[in-house]
Amino acid sequence: MCTTCGCGQGQVTVEGETGHGHAHHDHGHHHYHSHADGVSEARMVQIEQDILSKNDHLAWHNRDDLTRAGVLALNLVSSPGSGKTTLLARTAQDMGTDRSVAVIEGDQQTSLDADRIRQTGARAVQVNTGKGCHLDAAMVGRAMRTLQPAPSSLLFIENVGNLVCPAGFDLGENAKVVILSVTEGEDKPLKYPDMFHAARLMILNKSDLLPYVPFDVEKCVEYARRVNPEIEVLTLSALTGEGLQGWYDWIAARAAGMAPAEAAE
Repeated sequence: MCTTCGCGQGQVTVEGETGHGHAHHDHGHHHYHSHADGVSEARMVQIEQDILSKNDHLAWHNRDDLTRAGVLALNLVSSPGSGKTTLLARTAQDMGTDRSVAVIEGDQQTSLDADRIRQTGARAVQVNTGKGCHLDAAMVGRAMRTLQPAPSSLLFIENVGNLVCPAGFDLGENAKVVILSVTEGEDKPLKYPDMFHAARLMILNKSDLLPYVPFDVEKCVEYARRVNPEIEVLTLSALTGEGLQGWYDWIAARAAGMAPAEAAE
């Protein structure tokens, strides 16, 4: 599992970060090699539990900061090629007219996605994970300090393309949103159950391709709800705009009532 494989934590870079003020947030996320000789299975389980516990502690601080600011944070997860950056760019452009939008972009290399988001007018910070296969709470905390999301704004976290490891890491978000394109096959919820169990919403993207691909929407929804009976489902096309209003309404419903701590007092 990635918590014990040595994900290259030392190679993480956060765009726009200066100095060494982040060091105190990195002490809890050490990586170990699960294939190291002489390490017992029980020891590996303990190491994994320690890593996740420390990550959860940092996630709690992220969530507390976001809640105090009245910021709705959504963690977008998917395999590569699902169209989540296209969806995010469209969302930032359309919803950014009503409220401030900030984005944390996670990729192993390049700032291509952050550059693309900034073209919509939204503020974005790129986190490059190096050899790492997911974002963690420490990385997100560092990015949040660079971004400084505005009170009552929307914060989208686009995780590294991966349907496995991001499921186990709380970032301090309000909800995980798993995006599945109709070109990937309806069996993904059964193949990657942890991710679909952790998600509050499943978006079936690229609906404009449904006439051309062998994808059974009803069966996919059935599989997802077999894993997570409470998961909500939206079908849309980020390219054509079909179904996007339902996504925007879903976001607005979760942002409703959120206010900075000072305003709520």
